Amino acid sequence: MTLFEDPAYNFGALLALGASGAGAAEVGEVLTAVNTINGAGPSSRTYVETFRELGDRLLDPPPGAPADDRTKRFRSLRAAQYHAQALFFVLGSDDPGSEEQLYRAGREAWDAFCDLCEPPAVKARVPYGTTPLPVWYFRPDTSGARRPTVILTNGSDGQNVDMWTYGVPAALERGWNALVYDGPGQGQLLFVDRVVFTPTWEKVVTPLVDWLTARSDVDPNRIALTGLSMGGNLAPRAAAFESRIAALVAMPGCVDPWLGFPPGIREILTPDKQRTNDIWNTEVVPELPPQAAEVLKKRFEPFSIPAMLEARRGELFTDFHTPATRLEALSITDVVPRIEAPTLVLDYEGEQFYPGQPRHMYDALTSPKDYVRLTAAQGAQLHCSPMAPQLHCEVVFDWLQDTVKGG
Repeated sequence: MTLFEDPAYNFGALLALGASGAGAAEVGEVLTAVNTINGAGPSSRTYVETFRELGDRLLDPPPGAPADDRTKRFRSLRAAQYHAQALFFVLGSDDPGSEEQLYRAGREAWDAFCDLCEPPAVKARVPYGTTPLPVWYFRPDTSGARRPTVILTNGSDGQNVDMWTYGVPAALERGWNALVYDGPGQGQLLFVDRVVFTPTWEKVVTPLVDWLTARSDVDPNRIALTGLSMGGNLAPRAAAFESRIAALVAMPGCVDPWLGFPPGIREILTPDKQRTNDIWNTEVVPELPPQAAEVLKKRFEPFSIPAMLEARRGELFTDFHTPATRLEALSITDVVPRIEAPTLVLDYEGEQFYPGQPRHMYDALTSPKDYVRLTAAQGAQLHCSPMAPQLHCEVVFDWLQDTVKGG
């Protein structure tokens, strides 16, 4: 299970390897990239360069005969995966200013894949404040039949290709529609439009439900909502206030993303902005190891555009208080009991980021509920089961199929 000694590189590579079951990676391509990076000496620079080059190469046709649309389709999907792998570590590389360009390359590959799906994904922009939400709507066919539909919610650093791996094919195979979207702090809204996360995620999901219920091929009584990674906080928050959600899945349950940071980081935050930032800049930053600084740049950028722009210049953010306060505001401890939809809470053996939180969410729920823990014995350990997304989808969609009945 160890592709890299560094746990962050290892987790990223395991995610890519696991995605091969959904056509969103190729085992040989991933392992060859891993060997290349290890041979050159693992670093953000070598990781980014290797996966970026692999993604770029897949946008060209393979050796032999001209590529047909199916070949172009899946090469584009894999290119989106490898660009996403590079994007995750680009702020720690020697070219952090290429972040938006790298995002756009992956997005172009994703859009090309969506256009080549059969049928093509419906692309639209759903009203949300002053910045519309880009959505990609997948259907099993164009018959127009009313179907159950799942809204797939990403986390704080995933890309659309992850929503393919963790839901779209499983939905389509069961005769469901699937909606993928970028919310504030994600994808286009973060890297291009520069909109950070909001704690009121119901204001994000409600326009999506409005858009879906206006379609004749959606059963308005069978709309489910899932949340992957930090989406396991966002989706439950939305379901607590959006009554049209028929079923909810938290993958994993996360009641407070701020608790996913080490205590030494959380203790920096005080009610006083000036004092907090003085502690950060004078006491913490000078002693911060480079690798820790790199991690914090990545984890704080979805909560602060100045922090993102400073990171793109190779600098560490100076305002700790603003993004930390936004993270703290994501707590849904008091909101979970409001959820009325039947809810499945997933947990993972060896959960790195939110240990104990899935059980906390499950215990706080007052709606019909189920709890499933995926384990090392199943090869499904670690946050979001990176090596077992197929098993993950089987658990989630069998539960949804059984829960969202009718029609």
